[in-house]
Amino acid sequence: MRWRGGRRSQNIEDRRGMRVSRGIAGGGIGAVILLVAALFFGVDPSIVLQNGPTFEDTTSSPQGQPPTAGGELPEFVSVVLADTEDTWHAIFQELGGTYQEPTMVLFTGAVQSACGFAQAAVGPFYCPGDRRVYLDLSFFEELRTRFGAPGDFAQAYVIAHEIGHHVQTLLGITQEVNRLRGQVGQVEANDLSVRVELQADCFAGLWAHRAQRSRQILEEGDIEEGLNAASAIGDDRLQRESRGYVSPDSFTHGSSAQRVRWFERGLASGDPASCDTFSADRI
Repeated sequence: MRWRGGRRSQNIEDRRGMRVSRGIAGGGIGAVILLVAALFFGVDPSIVLQNGPTFEDTTSSPQGQPPTAGGELPEFVSVVLADTEDTWHAIFQELGGTYQEPTMVLFTGAVQSACGFAQAAVGPFYCPGDRRVYLDLSFFEELRTRFGAPGDFAQAYVIAHEIGHHVQTLLGITQEVNRLRGQVGQVEANDLSVRVELQADCFAGLWAHRAQRSRQILEEGDIEEGLNAASAIGDDRLQRESRGYVSPDSFTHGSSAQRVRWFERGLASGDPASCDTFSADRI
């Protein structure tokens, strides 16, 4: 992926090195959001629903100052975030709206958000309560080793997927889905969750399409990296590895085939209208 020399986002909050101790337990919708994220990454949910934190010491840089420590990976994350900003600003302008940029929080080990307390094992997540994406950079090593999805474009896909959730919040999709979940049974609620996640996958593909068209970011093998990452974190694959069997009614993020299909749809079209998973009879 061609990213070096790209613009770096000013919306990075570096909390790496911040020590967190456990305090009062979190709950509510924030706990549910983090629980879903844990299931997404095949994590024991008990890891997520821990006691909430109190902060003892910080070594974070102020927001707006892109991080420099930790090699080139923080710079890569900052450049990809900036690229999503440029892409979605253009799309929202086309739609007659204004894109509001999210903040990405880099953390180590554990973090507190408006959605509650989470350990790094939950993986990257977006919190609509504070409109921030949370990322422990060590996840990218896990993406390579545990999920078998190496490569910088696979990492970019993960970031773009989380930004897709931010777009859903700006469009009111997140809020409407949360309302509907309270009115249906568990199977129907899971289906809504799957449609949310597949749309975020499609938005990630849409970003790649627009970024390639405008800035020629893709190199040979990048698309394969993205498709491999989408396939690696399908519910069927994760359930088969963790349980030994697959239960489609319990899917919350979609099968490997579904995730690949919707990523490819956004990648091929570059059109937000093609990402309407909620009107699709077949997802």
